[in-house]
Amino acid sequence: MTDQDKNKQSLNIEVEEKVAEGTYSNLAVINHSASEFVVDFINIMPGAPKAKVKSRIILTPQHAKRLMAALADNISRFENNHGKIKEYDQPPIPMTFGPTGEA
Repeated sequence: MTDQDKNKQSLNIEVEEKVAEGTYSNLAVINHSASEFVVDFINIMPGAPKAKVKSRIILTPQHAKRLMAALADNISRFENNHGKIKEYDQPPIPMTFGPTGEA
């Protein structure tokens, strides 16, 4: 095995069927402490008085920053292929949990 072959290590990632189906989210609420970022993914239905967190991802600050860079890179590539993503004004959503949050 050459040094170049050693550097080309691969990682076999498996996705269970239920996870592969995905979870729809139209709101993300982000909180952080000194040691972690917590991202709650929520599906809010129009006119519904409440919504539930569908998925929570907890990241180190370093992984959160890498995720931000990866999203920015992918959005840029998407817009280069498909045109600018339109942003629409969203009505303010009252948040009634946690000390802080941003969507």
